[in-house]
Amino acid sequence: MPDPATYRPAPGSIPDEPGVYRFSDPRGRVIYVGKAKSLRSRLNSYFADLSNLHPRTRQMVTTATAVEWTVVGTEVEALQLEYNWIKEFDPRFNVRYRDDKTYPVLAVTLNEEYPRLHVYRGPRRKGVRYFGPYAHAWAIRETLDLLLRVFPARTCSAGVFRRHGQMGRPCLLGYIDKCSAPCVGTVDADEHRRIVDDFCDFLAGRTDRLVRELERRMEDAAEELEFERAARLRDDIGALRRAMEKQAVVLGDGTDADVVAFAEDDLEAAVQIFHVRGGRVRGQRGWVIDKVEQTDTPQLVGRFVSQFYGEQAALAGAADDAHQPVPREILVPELPPDAGALVDWLSELRGSRVQLRVAQRGDKRALAETVARNASEAFARHKLRRAGDLTARSAALQEIQDALELDSAPLRMECIDVSHVQGTDVVASLVVFEDGLARKSEYRRFEVKGGAEGGDVAAIAEVVRRRFKRYLQETAGDEPENATNGADDSSATTTDPVGDEGSRARNAAASAAEPPGITDTASSSAATVRTGIDPTTGRPRKFAYAPNLLVVDGGPPQVEAAAEVLADLGIDDVAVCGLAKRLEEVWLPADPDPVIMSRTSEGLYLLQRLRDEAHRFAITYHRQRRSKGMVVSELDAVPGLGPSRRQALLKQFGSVRKLRAAGVEEIAAVPGFGRRTAEAVVAALHGNEPAG
Repeated sequence: MPDPATYRPAPGSIPDEPGVYRFSDPRGRVIYVGKAKSLRSRLNSYFADLSNLHPRTRQMVTTATAVEWTVVGTEVEALQLEYNWIKEFDPRFNVRYRDDKTYPVLAVTLNEEYPRLHVYRGPRRKGVRYFGPYAHAWAIRETLDLLLRVFPARTCSAGVFRRHGQMGRPCLLGYIDKCSAPCVGTVDADEHRRIVDDFCDFLAGRTDRLVRELERRMEDAAEELEFERAARLRDDIGALRRAMEKQAVVLGDGTDADVVAFAEDDLEAAVQIFHVRGGRVRGQRGWVIDKVEQTDTPQLVGRFVSQFYGEQAALAGAADDAHQPVPREILVPELPPDAGALVDWLSELRGSRVQLRVAQRGDKRALAETVARNASEAFARHKLRRAGDLTARSAALQEIQDALELDSAPLRMECIDVSHVQGTDVVASLVVFEDGLARKSEYRRFEVKGGAEGGDVAAIAEVVRRRFKRYLQETAGDEPENATNGADDSSATTTDPVGDEGSRARNAAASAAEPPGITDTASSSAATVRTGIDPTTGRPRKFAYAPNLLVVDGGPPQVEAAAEVLADLGIDDVAVCGLAKRLEEVWLPADPDPVIMSRTSEGLYLLQRLRDEAHRFAITYHRQRRSKGMVVSELDAVPGLGPSRRQALLKQFGSVRKLRAAGVEEIAAVPGFGRRTAEAVVAALHGNEPAG
């Protein structure tokens, strides 16, 4: 695994200016592209302690072997260059918000002599105009069927068009007046294109003009006593109005706007966008993406807006499409940090001023809330789609059993993850999955007593020892040691309570699937002791059940540490494996080679979800401790050293560990520090009283 320290730029070589950077792997392939107001500050953050990085950021920096950057003059130039590099290199760690065949569109082949209307999925082509996207193909066909009586344009393929031309008679649509039958010369090319142009104008939102024109023609026909033609025009007007009713007015002022909303957790995010044209919702689409870095909502907004509208502008240009790729107004949940630069860039793409803002009141606020609900529902469906599929869960457990050569399927799995800040204030989490579902009532969290001594390996060994010592004590019927000691595992109570009905139902189902004998509360006291039931409450003890499979977050060192602890405790019926983040390899004790599971494997997906849930639970606990003031920096006790100076030290040296290795002269060279303060810092970090 590449060590980021081997390719870290030399101190002072990174400019403190805006720019765009890219990470490359050993083969020279670009794997990640980003931009920053300050290249020095941003790139230094990637070379901090690996254990503090977001899981996918950690995977990215340990996959890369080089980093390069380009300095630009303005943030607008940075946006443009970042988009161009992402488009050119297609980096594996960058999220691409691009159209694909997930969403169908209505295509109009304006590049043909007799343009065709049809449902289309795939890349945009030159000379074709697209409308949509739509949520379902049937929605396009339904709208198209309704409008063909008013705009009887060709919808058949090239082969059908040629065949009926040779036969000299139209298809069924020609006979029922839903096609003007250009194949047999009923209308010429110019007349057919006029019909298609009117159709495009209607879908583009210019509906009032078309309705007024039809009403005028209907009145003229009635005055000329052509009642059959007037009746047909009346029916055409009714069809247009029904089509318009399907696209309900959501913004009374007729605004052209896109409304964007997000739903997210620490590892993934769902984005939904509604396209409103002329006050009506003309399309909707959404994505669920993995977070590569620790990203908040404003940063998500910035990345989405730059990539999505850059892609839309490129697609519109490739398709010779007359519509604007960027609407006049974009409503977002929060403004990104570089909102001004984004607006300037979007305005260049549109050719006129674009507004990027947060809806505060009225119809726009209500629509933004609707889009947010859609994003939340899409995110929930994504989370439950695979987890809630019994067949997929069964297949995942079977795949894990086969890949790890277990005697039985791992119906109960536990995962341990460690979290800390610069190697200090170490905490750990233990999460439980039963039958492929999270058992949140049995999650536990630990304060690691040994702190940072020995790193993650020692921390995992300590947590495994404490967890399984409690297991042995409780199954033997002994009173656990330090059961009321807040520093021990009694502090590891559930902190992620299950609050929704679905989760309570899953927990109830999992409770119903306890090992044989657990639910037999009428058994003897000896049996009660053997099964780990507390005789006073009749409930299982906290650590009474051993897992079939123990998963640790890490590679061979972490796996060996956990296996050694289990061997020391005499536990030989618990399998152990580790899941390494870089290549998602599965490691087994005493095995020099990893187990490689397919990237599309349900088993690997379940292990990843277990690992990611342990990471989420660990960092949540750590943040709670920090928010309550329980994490105290070693620098807090230094007289006269306020938050600004502490931040300056950490920015200069990168971590407390490196600061501890620095001498008085090095610390005194930091702007704002004198020798006396530097001596006080050194004394505090080494546990001595300052001299004098």
